[in-house]
Amino acid sequence: MDGDRGGKGGRGRRGRRGNRGGEDRDVRLSKSMSYALRHGANQMGLHMGTDGFLFVEELLAHPQFRSYSLEDVERVVATNDKQRFKLCPHPEDGRLQIRASQGHSVQVVDLELKPVLAGSPDCPAEAVHGSYLCNWSSIQQQGLSRMNRTHIHLAPGLPEEEGVISGMRKDCDLAVYIDVPKALADGIEFFWSENHVLLTAGDAEGKLLPKYFSRALRLRPTSKKNSHGFITLRLGV
Repeated sequence: MDGDRGGKGGRGRRGRRGNRGGEDRDVRLSKSMSYALRHGANQMGLHMGTDGFLFVEELLAHPQFRSYSLEDVERVVATNDKQRFKLCPHPEDGRLQIRASQGHSVQVVDLELKPVLAGSPDCPAEAVHGSYLCNWSSIQQQGLSRMNRTHIHLAPGLPEEEGVISGMRKDCDLAVYIDVPKALADGIEFFWSENHVLLTAGDAEGKLLPKYFSRALRLRPTSKKNSHGFITLRLGV
């Protein structure tokens, strides 16, 4: 059965159900939007403003998104557990626009980031970057790198801790803790995103060097969902 027949209403009725059923369709939409809004807008011929927003109607007109409706987009934004996206009307004409909260490889001038000031109430003593044990040797020697993105992503804690909704993947098996005040004292800037991810561009080379590591933990999944056991790793610095 062709799910695109029957116009916009037909697409909306499909909702989460696709040929593969369940939530897979929403996951695919979320991943496609993440790519378009973080990395691929220009290559896809989508016009993104300097603030990272593009119009939802333009997104849905693109061939990659024509099987989705506005209802699909609104649902994925509302139910995303990491609050990856922001929907709001354009201030001048009211047209609905969307952007990714962070994670861009394209240059975005204004993401409404809040600067972190040393000694301020919202300046954490530590922040954690999630990675994988296979990268530990390189990280231990060279530090963390923003690579092709505009920022290194840090979380205020591990995914299962209270108030932590984003900043690291849940399947990470390595947690590297950063001494934020120490890095701030050396002139490295940090910012809070709207969905409470701590972002930094690092030093002039886009890195957070190992001297800013306060500790590193190997995460071991336990039988309790979303919980971990810990093994402290030697920093070697």
